[in-house]
This record gives sequence, C-alpha cells and structure tokens, in this order.
Amino acid sequence: MWGSEGSNADRLFFLCLLELPLPPPPPDPSAPPAFHPNTIRSHEMPIETLPDTDFQYYLIAFDADGNERTDDPDGQMSDRVTEVLAREPVTDVFLFCHGWLSDIPASRRQYRRWIRAVLDRREDLARFEEIQPGFYALAVGLHWPSMPWGDYDLEASPLSVGFDGARPHPPVAHLVDRYARRIADTPTARAALETIFNAAIDNIAPDTLPRAVREAYHVLDRESGLYGRGVGATPSGDRDPFDPERTFIAARREALSFGGFSWGGLLAPLRTLSFWKMKDRARQFGENGAFNLLANLQRVGGDQVRFHLMGHSFGCIVASAALTGDPADASPNRPVNSLLLAQGALSHWSYCPDIPLAPGTPGHFHSLIADRLVAGPIAITRSKWDTALSKWYPLAASAAGWVGRSMSFYSTANPPKYAALGTLGASGGPDFTPVDGNLLPATAHYPFEPGVIYNLDGDEFIREGGGPQGAHNDLARPEVAHLMWEAALASVNNN
Repeated sequence: MWGSEGSNADRLFFLCLLELPLPPPPPDPSAPPAFHPNTIRSHEMPIETLPDTDFQYYLIAFDADGNERTDDPDGQMSDRVTEVLAREPVTDVFLFCHGWLSDIPASRRQYRRWIRAVLDRREDLARFEEIQPGFYALAVGLHWPSMPWGDYDLEASPLSVGFDGARPHPPVAHLVDRYARRIADTPTARAALETIFNAAIDNIAPDTLPRAVREAYHVLDRESGLYGRGVGATPSGDRDPFDPERTFIAARREALSFGGFSWGGLLAPLRTLSFWKMKDRARQFGENGAFNLLANLQRVGGDQVRFHLMGHSFGCIVASAALTGDPADASPNRPVNSLLLAQGALSHWSYCPDIPLAPGTPGHFHSLIADRLVAGPIAITRSKWDTALSKWYPLAASAAGWVGRSMSFYSTANPPKYAALGTLGASGGPDFTPVDGNLLPATAHYPFEPGVIYNLDGDEFIREGGGPQGAHNDLARPEVAHLMWEAALASVNNN
C-alpha cells in the first residue's frame, strides 16, 4: 500500500493511522423509517437521532477517569435518562458498550448502526409487543475514551486525527503526545517514547530490535504500571510478562504471512502496550462509571424495568465489570435480564470458577456467574473470521507461545492458555458447561434458558471485513440484532 517511495516519517505516520477503524458505508437514503412508532417512542430532547427516523437514543459520555462528562450541550445525560425512567412507562432499557478505538464520532457511528439494525427487526418488535403489552424501550449508549488522540467534542463534528490544524507538530513530538496520553504521561515515559519513535523514523522495520529501543520499551512498561500475571488476572494482566524482543520477532514473522500487513515492525511492542492499557481502562470504567450508572438506573427504574446489556470487543469488559463492580470496594449490582457479548476481546477463561490450566484460579469475572448477575441468557458470539481476535489478541498476550502456532491449532476441546472470548467462546473445566451452538438466521428461534451461557458460532454470518481486523466489526447485521432480541425476549418469557 505504501509503494516504494516516501519518507520513513510518512510511513510512521501512516502506520499509526492503521489503528483507526474504517468509516462505515453511507446510509441508504431510500431506506424506510425503521421503528415502530407505537412501541419505541421518541422524546422532545435533542439527543441522538437516528438518520431517516425520529427515533432517539441517549449517548452518555465519560472521561478517562470514569466520571460522566458535564460539557454535553444537551445537559447531563444520566439526568435526562433518569427523568425518562421516572416519568415514562419504560419496560426495557438497552445499554450498549462500544470497544477499543472509539472517540465520540466513532461511537456515534457504531451506535447508529447497531441500534438501527436492532430497530430494523420489525418481526422481533412485533413479537415483543405481543408478549409484553405496553412494551416501551429506552436505548442508551455508553461512551468511554478508548482512542485518546481522537475527537472528544460532544458537539457534532468530523473525526479529527493527525495534526490539529492550528500549527504543524514535528512527527515525533506529536506521536509522543498521543502515546503518552495512552500509556504513561511521565517525563521518563516520554523520553522512552522519543527514543522509540526516532528509531522508527530511521528504520521502521529493522532486522533486529536495537538495544536502545529494547531498553526504552522496558522503561515504558514499568512506567505504565501494568504487569503480566497470567491467566485469571485482571483483563490487562491476563498475559505473560512483557518481552519486547519476543513480541518484535513474533510480529515480524507473522506479518510476512498475513498479506503484507505490518503489525508494526519496531512499533509492535508499543501497540501491545497500548492494547493492554486500553483493556485496563475498559475494566476501570466498567467497575466505576458504568457500574454506578447501571445501579442508579436500576434504582430509578425499580423492579418493573428490565435491563439488557450488549458489549462489543473491549465493551464486553465494560459490560462485565458494570455488573460485578470493583471486587475490593463494591457490592454487585442487582441482576440484569440479558447479556450479549459480541466478539469479546477478553480471556475465554473470564467466567469459569476454576481454570484447568491453573487449578484453583478462577476467571476474573467468574462472580458474574457465581452471583447470578444475569437472570436471563448470556449470549456470546465467536467467529474465525475475526482476525483481530484470532491472530492479534493471542500475540499480544503471549508472543513466545504464539510463534509457530495459530488459533487453528487449537479447538474448544484443546483450548490454549491465552485466547479471546470472541474466538473460542467461554471456556472452563468439567464443572463449567456453557451450551455450544450456532448463530442462527434472523428468522429462527433460540431455546434460551435463564442463567445459561451460550457460545454461538457465527462463522456463517460474522465474516465480512478486511485488513488486520477482519470481521471484528461485522455486527450491524440482522442475525446479531435478532440474537439480541431473542435474549431479551427470553427474559420476558421467564418473568
């Protein structure tokens, strides 16, 4: 894609842009309004309106510390949502949690696609109305800053990446600013980043990792405050200790056999550190901001309002932590009615009580199951076409174990030490028995039971996408939307 010309600085800048999600296709202007006006009602507030409809949803934005932002031009969104819950006959609240690499414009695009796909399921809406007279749904999207250099203006604005338009920054200084905000913003960390980026400009894909760069990576790892503690640890610690040399070698070998895509050459260890840091932020936001918001909405809604959570990628960490809270400081929330974990970027051992490869060690979110924090079904999608999870997730967790093997070497009967939920589904020992099945066509019925985990193979449907992410973001489709409706409907049938 780069061709044979251009400076290394240009290549370095382009490499950083590879982390951005691809823009969505433009909406079809001829598409009819996709909502049932007698079932899902709009409000007079200028919140987030889906294109070509008058349906509105609420986008509640949080800062990097997990505090709700107060600069929304529409006011404090959590107050608006609680006002609706207190005033209107809401029966069901749907909370959506996005994943990595989402600033405000990107999260808006994702939620518009996802919620539109859900609303387009008119047959499911009709079934819900039949089963639940007076069905009245409220949709809420949670935003957490998972792409620190992006556009975090809550006013409608285009995605802003690169130079800020005021005056150009030197490439290295600009990149140091970006990654310091992501990993560790200390003088020592900035000096290490400067060493790494200067070396990358000189040669972005050397044959060996320079000694000065290797030492800079170790400094950056210490400054980040993240530690690899093995299976069962927090989402950011659920990995082997950081080894920049092995990460560099593994990424270089894999890139040669992956259509020419570069995981980063000399910057591969940096991408790995930023990956872990965003996993940690997802956990912290879930345990604090999302946990407190959910508890407050449940308190206001009372026992008559059902709650349904949907997470994607790192958003599955957010959704899980929003239920369990901080193990050291908080009591669990009351149960929600259904949980959809779509292509989850967290450990496949996360929910089991005893990890077979580490006897006596539970998965980090095992209390979600032990404390029965989901009254209805827990639906998990997995797909072999999701290369972000099947290739890059295990590489980030264990570069040494990745060399010479791919996820195709493993199976659900022979699970690896490190793999993503969105690749294998939920794994565990003989006392942990999720139900394995397939993601079904949008016209099929799921025989869901309350409190049961379902690993659903989505290879037939979650398969579109290219580049390093593969089908990781291929979720705004009728089969996934139907799955969400079916999980929510099961909770109504079991009331």
